[in-house]
Amino acid sequence: MMPSRTSSLLTLATLLFSAVQPSLAAAEDNELVFEANIQTVLATKCGKCHSAKARKGGLDLSTMEGLLRGGESGEAVVSESLDESLLWQMVDGSDMPPEGQPQLTGDENDLIRRWIESGARSKEGGVGVVTQHDVLPYLYTRCVVCHGRRKQEAELDLRSFASILKGGKSGPAIVPGKPEESLLLKRVLAKDMPPPKELIRAGIRPLESSEIDLITRWISQGAKTYDIEPDVQTTEADPLVSDKDRQFWSFQTPTKPSVPDQSGRPIDAFVLRKLAERDLSFSEVAPKLMLIRRVAIDLTGLPPNWQDVQRFVNDESDDWYAKLIDFYLDSPHYGERWGRYWLDLCGYADSEGKRSADPIRPHAWRYRDYVIRSLNDDKPYNRFLLEQMAGDELYDFENADAIMPEMMDSLVATGFLRMAPDGTGSDIVDTVDERFEVVADEIEVLGSAVLGLTLKCAQCHTHKYDPIPQRDYYRLVAVFRGAYDVYDWLKPTSVAGQSKQEQITRRYLKYVTADYREQWEADRRKVQDQIDEVKAKLAEREAELGAKADKAELKTLKMETDKQIKGLQAEIPPEPMIRALWDRGEPSPTWIFRRGEFTNPGDYVGPGVLSVLSDGRTPFETKPQRPGSTGRRLAFAEWLTDAKHPLTARVIVNRVWYHHFGRGIVESLGNFGNNGTPPTHPELLDWLAVSFVENGWSLKWLHREIMSSVAYRQSSRFRPASEERDPDNRWLSRMPLRRLEAEAVRDSLLAVAAQLDDSRFGEPDLVTVRDDGLVTSNKGENGWRRTVYVRQRRKEVPTILETFDLPQMIPNCVSRPNSTVATQSLHLLNNGMVRELSLAFAKRIEDEIPSDRNTQVDRVFEIALSRQPSDEERQEAVRTIGELTVHWKKIEQEQTEKTENEESAETKALANFCHVVMNSAEFLFVD
Repeated sequence: MMPSRTSSLLTLATLLFSAVQPSLAAAEDNELVFEANIQTVLATKCGKCHSAKARKGGLDLSTMEGLLRGGESGEAVVSESLDESLLWQMVDGSDMPPEGQPQLTGDENDLIRRWIESGARSKEGGVGVVTQHDVLPYLYTRCVVCHGRRKQEAELDLRSFASILKGGKSGPAIVPGKPEESLLLKRVLAKDMPPPKELIRAGIRPLESSEIDLITRWISQGAKTYDIEPDVQTTEADPLVSDKDRQFWSFQTPTKPSVPDQSGRPIDAFVLRKLAERDLSFSEVAPKLMLIRRVAIDLTGLPPNWQDVQRFVNDESDDWYAKLIDFYLDSPHYGERWGRYWLDLCGYADSEGKRSADPIRPHAWRYRDYVIRSLNDDKPYNRFLLEQMAGDELYDFENADAIMPEMMDSLVATGFLRMAPDGTGSDIVDTVDERFEVVADEIEVLGSAVLGLTLKCAQCHTHKYDPIPQRDYYRLVAVFRGAYDVYDWLKPTSVAGQSKQEQITRRYLKYVTADYREQWEADRRKVQDQIDEVKAKLAEREAELGAKADKAELKTLKMETDKQIKGLQAEIPPEPMIRALWDRGEPSPTWIFRRGEFTNPGDYVGPGVLSVLSDGRTPFETKPQRPGSTGRRLAFAEWLTDAKHPLTARVIVNRVWYHHFGRGIVESLGNFGNNGTPPTHPELLDWLAVSFVENGWSLKWLHREIMSSVAYRQSSRFRPASEERDPDNRWLSRMPLRRLEAEAVRDSLLAVAAQLDDSRFGEPDLVTVRDDGLVTSNKGENGWRRTVYVRQRRKEVPTILETFDLPQMIPNCVSRPNSTVATQSLHLLNNGMVRELSLAFAKRIEDEIPSDRNTQVDRVFEIALSRQPSDEERQEAVRTIGELTVHWKKIEQEQTEKTENEESAETKALANFCHVVMNSAEFLFVD
């Protein structure tokens, strides 16, 4: 008779229990050994996640060596210490195994406790085998700056086991099995190495005692080597990221959904469907004047010119609105407006940050200009990203006969990766941990700005919410290691006789187009000719005076000449260079750092992308285009800009939507992961993302599509039904009222006052810092330039911009705060520059209309508010200006002394009125 299925399972369970049972009860505490008593328990209950293959959290519990090595949080077992043993903390607190997995029994828990308390014995002796992979990270951190790729003191290279064994002038650095005879240890123990006098210059610290102990153990054990390839994606399934993890909506490639209603625009169809579910519909379409102002400010950050307003108001054609959008998309101000948004994302600043000195970045502005030009040219977004991620790898610029504009542009574009705060070149001290901070900040910028993920959370441990193992974070670090090599860092080094300009060249590229270099040579030569002329005049004067010259007179003459020469030398323009990131080949190895500490290295990893955003079975392949480069960032950039990438298109269309509506379809702009906010209109987001790619990754196409919708063109007026069923306007039952950002406030003030200098690009405009802390931008010969061209020094933010929420770039800004507070009104009311602009506005009006008060009021409204006043507004304004004129005349009469060139009472009164309009909500908000 065949045994039943139930009895067979019971028999199997009994056999399994019998196999484990002796290890649970038979052994005395002092006889407990990992291999005989613990290994099977851990394999049975923990092996699914923590085996040699799976290693979640970097932890392998299948061997004693794996236990001692530990995972992301450190050693799993500490002999005789339950409090320090992470394994015990997890099983005792019932945190592991996780819910839904076979749990440890009480006897198994007790066995693990007894084993740890009795010394955590193992047949391996309780001490893990040390290999070169355990030792090399510390040598890289402490020693390779003098014994590495670029410098090999005493002909010693400590970057590999072979070079260590080969040694240098004094012989082999180690003698396997004999630590006491190993020169490396002798020099370290004698504190000769690293040389105490060189620690500051090299930016390193001496080896810690634990690191010395590790090196000693390695040599004592025979300096064992173990050939291991870096952990990279293979064709096998990724054990740390499952296909189930990839099912989350944002980790899947977007597909184009069908449009619910084909009779109108697709955007409206998707939005209306959500509104209908709440018994809502769109608000009425906004009036023509309101739409013109809305489009102009949204696309250019400036109020529309009244002549342009009139032209579009009088345009009766069916496509007047399409022509309106195209008109402002074609404006050079479009790139200045939308370029500023991108500069927020990359963390653009004209200074390094980190140090209190906040040193200036002399060539950062070229990247700003690149962004503005790229947006004005409607450069496809995938190309825009490709150049910023790996522009240096697209061309062989080092061997080119001439630097072409597109080549220079691609080099400048990599400035995206050099915008994070960076104090490593600010003074003589430049430590490895500071370099890691720069790399970590750049990865954070990349994650939040482009991928919409909080990658920083995976720097110290596997991401708490998203399926991003710590391993994947360090694979990204390896992608950038060819350029950002923390063990082979480029920094300015002070050398006697070098100017500050010469000292910084190691961190900048000189590959600019011929016209830049020729212009610089001409400007430099012009100044040099002036210097030569001053020197010649001195020599001529000395010859005239001859031997009988008065010494005091001659000394004074030389001092005056030296002063002239120094003044002229200050006018010599800096050599044109590029703040770029470029691949230098031969990258150092990359290790996972447990808890994110560079002094606690773990596994060796190679370059790769986030497994959850790939199929988990495709290896990361590099195909360098430029000789001598790794090709890693280029491969990463091509993966990032692939049309099927789950996040790249979604993140940027969501961001553009946010800037038009004040709220993203995904509200958490920099977090599309599990802990981010789900999309309000998921099908709309995917339709936009796919259509954006289909239309050549064109941002201007995206603007047209969004701004042509009824959703965008509707009024912002209050409706009771909308307020009741859509109080936060999540479903877009009306157009939101939005306050101008800081730059648009300042630029609009300048524009209406006719004080906006329209010159573009070039070095940033300087600012002045008063003793009381007020920071203002400096006025040029033709007024003030747009805010995007004002120097963005981290510690010198113009006060008006700070008041209106201009963010600090630490390291970047994904979403600006948008407050409406009393200090903003007070600043506009009392600030000297704003009062000066209100007077300039009044003079502009008087120049156009000398005396007719009614027409003057009309003109103020037209310029500032893009409309004419109502009869009531006009009457009230004229009456108020009249009263103010009387007020100022009375003050004039009471004055004993009249100030020279003082404005008339009529001009002051009109300036007061202009000031009020510039402070109005209608001026400061987009309706």
